[in-house]
Amino acid sequence: MHQDEKIAIIGAGPVGLTTALGLARRGVPCVVYESLHGIAREQRGAAFHPPTLEMLHELGVGEPLMKMGLRIPVWQMRDRVNGVYAEFDLGVLADATDFPFRFHLPQHYLSTVLLNELRQQPNVEIRLGETLQSVEASDDAVRLVFSTENGRRESRASWVVGADGAHSMVRKTAGFSFDGFTWPEKFLVTNVRDPLEALGYTGTAYISDPDAWAVVLKLYDDTGDDLWRVAMPASVDVDDAMLLEPESVQRRLRETLGADMPFTLAYSGTYRVHQRVADTFVKGRVLLAGDAAHINNPIGGFGLNGGVHDACNLASKLAEVWHGRATNEALELYSRQRRTIALDVVQKNSIRNKNLMDERDPAVRLRNQQTMHALSIDPYRSREYLMETSMLSAVLQALQIN
Repeated sequence: MHQDEKIAIIGAGPVGLTTALGLARRGVPCVVYESLHGIAREQRGAAFHPPTLEMLHELGVGEPLMKMGLRIPVWQMRDRVNGVYAEFDLGVLADATDFPFRFHLPQHYLSTVLLNELRQQPNVEIRLGETLQSVEASDDAVRLVFSTENGRRESRASWVVGADGAHSMVRKTAGFSFDGFTWPEKFLVTNVRDPLEALGYTGTAYISDPDAWAVVLKLYDDTGDDLWRVAMPASVDVDDAMLLEPESVQRRLRETLGADMPFTLAYSGTYRVHQRVADTFVKGRVLLAGDAAHINNPIGGFGLNGGVHDACNLASKLAEVWHGRATNEALELYSRQRRTIALDVVQKNSIRNKNLMDERDPAVRLRNQQTMHALSIDPYRSREYLMETSMLSAVLQALQIN
């Protein structure tokens, strides 16, 4: 390994930037490549779980984040027709974490804070507007090919971290498999500027219904108050142009939220949702993290959080290898730990959450709701459930994998 070669990180989203800062804090030089010319502001992850906040504070970016965002301690499970059937208060975890709440902040705010911090690091280079075309790994280095506004460019790195999302070019060109499935429906995502608390919603609410289920989140926005995200199912057989017609979106919102009122629509869009995990997160000198390694439906907020957990785990181990204090087995351990969590926690819980919400059999749906209500009022069982759904248990579980 040549010490004058930097580690290449592909993707300047939260996962790539967190990985870069974790390496920089440990004295490891790196270069971050991003195809865009700035931070992506698309409608993506926005809910941070307690252990994620702990990790970001350890990296030194927690304070600027906490000056923004919303602290949401209480979240609901609702039936679209019959209303709330279970409510959980993360405040009961105050003895287990300094952050006993969900923290709502669209991920581009985190990316901006991370990028600003990285620009202060002398051992970090940021290269925007460079699109990865391929990676080719040898025993002692990785060759990278990029397309730029000035044409084709090649680079070398000792290691490459693919944090370039669900359509990862690192994963595709380095020969990883990405098995799983795609959900049959599209997701219709809307942002509205209305005080949904007046309708009885807490800052996080999961609405069960076989056809009109929804995830409702209150979002932080530095331009004003009362911004909420409502994600709903939509048929793949209906053209996006029809789904996104304002009156169609309004009709869906009225039906789903149970309110005969006009909503102030700030955004609407659709996307497909997948459940997939790479066969490994490490192939020689090529490493995967975040959506490049595993993707899931957004119900429960496991994607963004799991990606940040990947980044922190990987940065600590890769730094030890870089400095010669650990062998490549440390990176294999990263893969075992984080891939196990992706399969046993992220995939399992996100699939379970969606199945709970769109169950079609009325008897099964009622039984599920009664079970969740009983769990919510049992102090011991509800605390265990919150440890699991907040991903605190997953962090402990990963540490036990060797």
